[in-house]
Amino acid sequence: MSTEPTPEDTSPEATPAAAETGSTGTPGDGGTRTPGGGDGADAGGSGTRTQGGEGRTDAEDSGTRTHGGEGRTDAEDSRTRTHGGEGRTDAEDSRTQTHGGEGRTDAEDSRTQTHGGEGRADAEGGGTQTPGGGDGADAGDSRTQTPGGEGRADAGGEGTGASEAGGTESDAEGATGTDSGADDGEKTAAQLSEAAAELAAQRLERERIARRKAERQGPVASGAKLSGTAADLLAAVRAVESGAKPVAVFAESEPARRRPVEEPVRRPEPVVAAAQTPSGDAVEAVRQVLVEGGAPEGLAPQAAEALGAGAPDLLREDPWRLLGVAGVRPEQADGFARALLGAECAPDDERRGRAVTCWLLEQAAIAGHTALELATLSTALGRHGVPDADTAVQNTLAEGEALVFQDPLDEPGAVPAARTAPEDKADGADGADEGDGEPERPVRVLVGLERYALAEESLADGLARLINSVPKQDGSAEDWERAAADAERGAGELIRAVAGHGLVLHTGAEASLAEPAALLTAAHALGLRAWAATHSSVGRDRFAARVDGPGTATVAGLLSGAEGPGRDPDGALDLDLLVVLDAPQLDVESGALLTESLPDGARLVLAGDPAVLWSVGPGRVFADLLAARHCPHVVSRRPDPGPLGELVSGIGVGELNQVEAPGKEVVIVPVRDAGEAVHRTVQLVADSVPRAFGVPPEQTVVVTPGHGGAAGTRVLNAALKERLNPGPGRFGGFDPGDRVVHSPVPGRAVPGTVVTADADGLHLSCAGETVVVAKDRVAQCVRHGWALTAHQAVGGRWPAAVVVLPGDAAQALNRPWVYTAFGRADRHLSVVHGVEQALPKAVAEIPAKPRTTRLPALLRPQVPTTD
Repeated sequence: MSTEPTPEDTSPEATPAAAETGSTGTPGDGGTRTPGGGDGADAGGSGTRTQGGEGRTDAEDSGTRTHGGEGRTDAEDSRTRTHGGEGRTDAEDSRTQTHGGEGRTDAEDSRTQTHGGEGRADAEGGGTQTPGGGDGADAGDSRTQTPGGEGRADAGGEGTGASEAGGTESDAEGATGTDSGADDGEKTAAQLSEAAAELAAQRLERERIARRKAERQGPVASGAKLSGTAADLLAAVRAVESGAKPVAVFAESEPARRRPVEEPVRRPEPVVAAAQTPSGDAVEAVRQVLVEGGAPEGLAPQAAEALGAGAPDLLREDPWRLLGVAGVRPEQADGFARALLGAECAPDDERRGRAVTCWLLEQAAIAGHTALELATLSTALGRHGVPDADTAVQNTLAEGEALVFQDPLDEPGAVPAARTAPEDKADGADGADEGDGEPERPVRVLVGLERYALAEESLADGLARLINSVPKQDGSAEDWERAAADAERGAGELIRAVAGHGLVLHTGAEASLAEPAALLTAAHALGLRAWAATHSSVGRDRFAARVDGPGTATVAGLLSGAEGPGRDPDGALDLDLLVVLDAPQLDVESGALLTESLPDGARLVLAGDPAVLWSVGPGRVFADLLAARHCPHVVSRRPDPGPLGELVSGIGVGELNQVEAPGKEVVIVPVRDAGEAVHRTVQLVADSVPRAFGVPPEQTVVVTPGHGGAAGTRVLNAALKERLNPGPGRFGGFDPGDRVVHSPVPGRAVPGTVVTADADGLHLSCAGETVVVAKDRVAQCVRHGWALTAHQAVGGRWPAAVVVLPGDAAQALNRPWVYTAFGRADRHLSVVHGVEQALPKAVAEIPAKPRTTRLPALLRPQVPTTD
């Protein structure tokens, strides 16, 4: 028998990879997008976009855009845009735009725009604009604009700022030239043959290469490489130094205000936990397709909801879309596809490769990863029968179903990848030395779903804003210091840190909650609008007892507006200080929402026990911040008291100690098999604990590793219901009085009790609030709640806890799981022990499984490190 794995048990191993991925569009109006790789389209009407590599289009009427590499278009009526590299267009009626590199157009009626480098047009009718770099036009009737750099035209109609017929503008020097000599330029252009123009272009190219090499070898002139606003600033400084009137650099503009959001109106009405569900006709249409493909009919509501409108047609066109339904595995989707497609179904089908790639990334997110290393993803694709993993990834990226990232590595001994600067590539084209390019920093290539990638980037931006900002001056420094002096040692240290910083981390066990409570009390006394947010309603109620007056909510309630201070006219939370307890439970999405909701000048404290299980959702926000050391970190020195505190503290450092428990605070109950484990658990909850400690069954929680198995939550809850609240289960398996767990969204568990049921749905009482769950949502959102998993129980504590460890659960155990499960008890802990030596081994040798996240790399360039 096996225990159903929990999210933390399914993470694939991550191995470093420094590969790049790209995508290629084939002939025929294709579109290709490749962040971090190579890009090519070989036929007409195609579009190519490349970040960090080469984008090239070889046929007519195409568009190429390249960030950080080379963008080139070789045919007629094309456009090339390159950031940080070379943009070149070789045919007629083309446009080239290059930021930070070289822009060149070799044919007639072309335009070249270059920022920070050289822009050049070699044929007639061209226009070149180069802010901050060199500009050259070699053919007739050309115009050159060069703010902050050099403007040059080598053929008829040429002009520089120092000549009579100059046509060059330089913002950095404040000089303005006028166009003249147009007639002479046209005559000169007419006299030049095409061969002569090409020879002149080659001569100037060689001169440019020599000049750039000389510049690299010689001293760097101050401000020589500046462009844009930086060049304007330098010009303004020099104008002031020379006594001239400086030019205006910045235009005063009123800062954009956030869109006002009205504070939600709170009514004393039941909360209806109902999502947008598909219509009965839509579900029936999906059911018919599922039956035709041999899939279970029960998946119809989930498939219709997951795939949205047109789900039947989508499943017929691409049967592997069934993998988007929770619980479906690739081999099941393969069988469904074979039934619908027949002979057309093949392992190398592009649709299958994309679907399996997305499914693997979703499974990685369930396991806590925000992205996967490319090598890990390719290996997993091979294990699931995808013959060409690289092509599958490239197709997924091309369809926009996933994104690729290159994050720099600072690991000692890492081998850097070779890199050649764009100007050195040009040197190599003329036979010049190509070995003088600087080596690139080592990177790891990651692939992730857009949803989590954007959330993690938003979270990094919000945290950086808090770290780099100065908090509002609420109260004088003397008032803050007086409040810190009046508090106990740990609380005083926390108050001083919060007084001068926008983001502060606080770590400690259950007893350490007294310090955030003291901070909240002091903030209220100073007149701050201070609030605390917890992961669960159980934790909220426990912490509220420590604080005088209002100021506690759950994170979900705070973000939804159902709890907390509401929103100000700008749409931000109407508060000055937010203390988030149970911070290890923050995933990247909830963390991003919180930081985005904080007003400018607000203070944020993330507090929690770093030894507990990480969040159910992807990311490890709290652990990443602790490791990065970007902000003050206050460590509580308050130990949890008694034998339970001693036992749990030892587990946190990898030691399973035998503690003295004169009051039977800790009891070990050995069992031989899963059946005996279930029997003894029911006996403890219903008889032994109430009799010995006076704790009623409704105040005792049972914690087990998973939902499945012979002693999982399903079996334990069935046995406990039969003993504590027997009934026929008339309302979808539930009866009034049943203890339940309501999950309005995946990863969030709210304990409650069944009150009644009617045509509207199942009525629950959750933390004093009435919740109505629609009938068609009960099976997905409500479970019996006498027995929970550790992830469902985290954030709450009960007077008594019974931890069940059946023999088949040994593989699911690790130190954070044991620490979290044992730490749910306030007065008494019973351990139903059937794993023998697997328990001490898990505590001593098995830490938390690593998660692949991007938050440290995203924060590193934005904020300083605190030693």
